[in-house]
Amino acid sequence: MALWFGAAAGHAQAAVEAEGKAGTLKVVQGDVRVVDVRGERAVQPGDTVTVADSVVTGANGSASLVLRDGTALVLGPKTRIELKDFAFDDVSHKGNMLVSVLQGSLRMITGLISKANPGAAAVTTKTATIGVRGTDFIVQVDESVQ
Repeated sequence: MALWFGAAAGHAQAAVEAEGKAGTLKVVQGDVRVVDVRGERAVQPGDTVTVADSVVTGANGSASLVLRDGTALVLGPKTRIELKDFAFDDVSHKGNMLVSVLQGSLRMITGLISKANPGAAAVTTKTATIGVRGTDFIVQVDESVQ
């Protein structure tokens, strides 16, 4: 009996973790960190990102992050992004996403959310909001824009 309860609890925990997971870091080069409610931590390929996490690259850092809908985010050096909102239904492919670029450069290649509803994805900076209608674009935020 104890094994069955343990297995059920393990599956429930895995479901909760999968639900909270927005994406996975695929490539990490140099100084790359995630800042979340628990603090700041260095990351490596395979680490996950959730809503409200910030991904920060240092002067020698870059990273590639793939969200659950297949959207790819490529961060250049000296970049800080925050995943402000992300929801995705694996069956209907409906959802929404909001990525804020606070500093640096971001290349975004859209996934299933934008294909199902082109107005459901947006990128913001301190001075602009971009409704994502295309499939591949780059956003650059200068350090002087704070």
